[in-house]
Amino acid sequence: MPPMQRITPCLWFDDQAEQAAKFYTEVFKNSRIKKISRYGKEGYEIHHRPEGSVMTVEFELDGQTFTALNGGPIFKLNEAISFQVDCATQEEVDYYWEKLSEGGDEKAQQCGWLKDKYGLSWQIVPRVLVEMLNDPDAKKSQRVMAALLKMKKIEIETLKRAYAA
Repeated sequence: MPPMQRITPCLWFDDQAEQAAKFYTEVFKNSRIKKISRYGKEGYEIHHRPEGSVMTVEFELDGQTFTALNGGPIFKLNEAISFQVDCATQEEVDYYWEKLSEGGDEKAQQCGWLKDKYGLSWQIVPRVLVEMLNDPDAKKSQRVMAALLKMKKIEIETLKRAYAA
């Protein structure tokens, strides 16, 4: 049995926890819904959720466990937390960008960042970008940064041209 994950991100939703978890497990390979817990009669005066409605969804995305909570409209997801998706190729960048940005907030798209239809922020990052930005040649890394700042979805070939210029 693999060791238990020590830290599990918990995502607060009004009432879309199950739909969001299903969406994310469809986007990422090697993913699944692990378990769903439901509200009971106890605590109704506090949570105001119908008995039997979804309280939490435990799900796994490519080996990483998450919890989605239907906690009501008190708190909203925002850009202060985002999840980075490491991509080896432009095809991966395109795939995750297309899937996760569908129905999301187009105004929140910049430099590889997007906000999905549930309000969760993602960074779709090609591995090569990190390598180029960390190059000891400051002129190369600055050209890459200048190119990056003009992008919504990251285009690897454009970054490579800026790097090599």
